[in-house]
Amino acid sequence: MKYAHLADLHLGSWREQKMRDISTKAFLTAIDQCIEKKVDFILFAGDLFNTSLPSLETLKIVTKKLKELNDKDIPLYAIAGSHDFSPSGKTMLDVLENAGLLKNVCKGTINQETKQLQLQFTIDEKTGAKITGMLGRRGLLDKTYYQNLERELLEKEQGYKIFMFHTTLSELKPKHLEMMESSPASFLPKHFNYYAGGHIHHPTKIDLPEYGTLTYPGALFPNSFSEIEKYENGGYYIIEANNDVQEIEWIPLEIIKHYSFIMDCNHKSPEVISFEIINHFHNRDLNNHLITIKLNGTLEHGKVHDINFKEIIQQLYSQGAYFVMKNTAKLNTEEFEEIKISNSNPELIEEETIKEHLQQIKIFSKETELHLTKELLNYLNKSKKEGETITDFQNRVEEELDKLLNLD
Repeated sequence: MKYAHLADLHLGSWREQKMRDISTKAFLTAIDQCIEKKVDFILFAGDLFNTSLPSLETLKIVTKKLKELNDKDIPLYAIAGSHDFSPSGKTMLDVLENAGLLKNVCKGTINQETKQLQLQFTIDEKTGAKITGMLGRRGLLDKTYYQNLERELLEKEQGYKIFMFHTTLSELKPKHLEMMESSPASFLPKHFNYYAGGHIHHPTKIDLPEYGTLTYPGALFPNSFSEIEKYENGGYYIIEANNDVQEIEWIPLEIIKHYSFIMDCNHKSPEVISFEIINHFHNRDLNNHLITIKLNGTLEHGKVHDINFKEIIQQLYSQGAYFVMKNTAKLNTEEFEEIKISNSNPELIEEETIKEHLQQIKIFSKETELHLTKELLNYLNKSKKEGETITDFQNRVEEELDKLLNLD
């Protein structure tokens, strides 16, 4: 028996079309590789889409590929992830399942006597593997499902068993996510051969006594700037199980080459930074590369927007770069001092912070600036009235701000 374990593609998560195209390519490439490797079936452990209502273009691509899988008699077994649900609890997986393109293995009933959730197994016809799992919800809302799960029947079931989950398990958390809220592995039923996880975008594999192998394959393609920097590309698992022997291999999925540039900008001017970035990339082969530029530190003078990013990006594209991303979140300017926040109530913190940083730009008197700043915060914190349209709300706030600033 050979099968694949994928998770967390989040199709549609990237705003930039070029990045969406790479994400889509990751899905298509992974499925093609699974077909080439002649897997018996594929598991997708949540968040195939980034929203419950993906775009029609994305749906067309996905349904076409799933139809190809179906034609080749390779079933796709899935669970819904935390991003797959609408506020009303609906998911696009239901539509794809009704079309016969996948099987949602989170099936069960409530025992009316014990009030416990009894999950059912979906049996793969070709291999006899028994698959079940639990859907994922945002903010660990799925915790109550596990707390009310009837485990005994699942644990007693004989045969090769797979449990799919989409939640954060404490035992599988990587170091950089140690502060993330999580649930213990003891929430899962014991004695399964393989636990196919999703939700954490970090490839992880551990073996626990009485449980077996628990895994996160990580995102099939990174979903943010920081993930691009940390992982560059995504991947998935291929599992081969023969008798009592089980081999698990993580398959890296290199969709595009990545070039990362991180620069310490302490005591440098915007002009020097612009020059050094352009000089660094000069004559480098950037053809079809994804470029990430991360700047940190404190500028000697000037502002972040004084850095000539337009020229930098034009230069990189002229050298064949596929797409350029920049991150200046940790780049500061000496014109504004570090904000100090003391332990106090929110109103006092607000007042102290405003007073501490008054007159950094001297347009108004100190008293006028304090008054305007506090009033602006009040106006911008207003809520939409019941029955008020968004347009009327925006117009009302704009009119009040005009009066405050004497812009009439």
